Amino acid sequence: MLYNNRSNCLFVFMKKLLFALFLTSLFAYPSFSQKVIFEEYDLDNGLHVILHQDKSTPVILTSVMYHVGTKNEDPKRTGFAHFFEHLLFEGTKNIGRGEWMKIVSGNGGVNNANTSVDRTYYYEIFPSNNLELAIWMEAERMLHPVINQIGVDTQKEVVKEEKRLKVDNQPYGQVIKVVKENLFEKHPYRWDIDGSMDHIDAATLEEFRAFNKKYYGPNNAVLVVAGNFEKEQAISWIKKYFGPIKKTPTVEKINIKEDPIIQPKRATFEDPNIQIPAIVAAYRIPSMKTRDSRILELISALLSEGKSSRLYKKIVDEKKIALTIGAFAMKQEDYGLYILYGLPLGENTTESILKEIDEEILKLQTDLISERDFQKLQNRIENDFVNNNGTLENIAENLASYHLLYENTNLINTEMNEYRSITREDIRAAARTYLNSNQRLLLDYVPVKDKKQN
Repeated sequence: MLYNNRSNCLFVFMKKLLFALFLTSLFAYPSFSQKVIFEEYDLDNGLHVILHQDKSTPVILTSVMYHVGTKNEDPKRTGFAHFFEHLLFEGTKNIGRGEWMKIVSGNGGVNNANTSVDRTYYYEIFPSNNLELAIWMEAERMLHPVINQIGVDTQKEVVKEEKRLKVDNQPYGQVIKVVKENLFEKHPYRWDIDGSMDHIDAATLEEFRAFNKKYYGPNNAVLVVAGNFEKEQAISWIKKYFGPIKKTPTVEKINIKEDPIIQPKRATFEDPNIQIPAIVAAYRIPSMKTRDSRILELISALLSEGKSSRLYKKIVDEKKIALTIGAFAMKQEDYGLYILYGLPLGENTTESILKEIDEEILKLQTDLISERDFQKLQNRIENDFVNNNGTLENIAENLASYHLLYENTNLINTEMNEYRSITREDIRAAARTYLNSNQRLLLDYVPVKDKKQN
């Protein structure tokens, strides 16, 4: 084994000390703009490796991002990608069931994972003297996962409870799910990350094993090692533990095209957890890789980021007809989503909020924003970009994402140039192209009707 048991007193003391150092390094990482230095290469089995060395921090971060998300699921077996986010912590050939978290915490580390429609991401953060352990554990997860009935049954209950807490019982927790169901007709983005619990319950053990075999191989993944480590030693351990893993068959890319939306869609959803209705306007937009996706991100900031934003200032602050208002772009690999929403205040209606939203969109489609507003917008986006590379954790995930989803790792340094090249004319053109009323879904998200009125 690559880890050691410790006496209780020493263990508790060291754990607290190292975790304090980890937190200091994580949150005190330089927040000013600076070039992220990295190296990248491929192993013979197709695993892409990215190294980001930073000797100023006392920790190392090791992560693996797999190119598998909800869009890779069988429509009759949705929820698998998120389920595997949990299942692959169950244990491996050399890590006993329930031991993963104990090993991590026992060595002063933390770990986590997350899933999106396009990828699944696992990472560990340890004191810098535990790099070999971190690399070995992620190689174990890839090479020797134990997928058995007891683990599957256990994680079924875990994901069900998580869904109940984070989605089913949360006010407005179903908004994104309902939007996707109505905005997509062909593409697998039409179901949400949790998928169907009925599908998970109906799946056999062999189906879970087949999903793992298909998607969790080295040639469908990127490994990032970041922090305080010796480069040659890291390269040696990566080759030792990941090198023997065999390449898996190439995963076919999703290539499903949606027909353009040319007539407005309307849907209603009743949420038993709310008392105030919401209006949601949702648009299908291009891939996160495109220039237009970045322009729409600027439009989101202009409309609703901060109390001085156009929608908030007008609808919430001045006219006082909404409790809250917002706009945001969901960036995804194949198609994105652009969503505007509002909750009425008092006797005001969702229709009155929608009218105000549409007026602001019309202004964007008609007039160029002022030079002053444009400069503020550029400053805000640049600040967000810098902050997004402000921690070791963010840098590692961004490096993996830029390689896996954008096929250009160096965007971590250059994407801001893409934003800087956007003009006021580009903003007006994008609003005209993507934010038209005949291209959207209007979702009336309402409380459950009183049974006596039915």
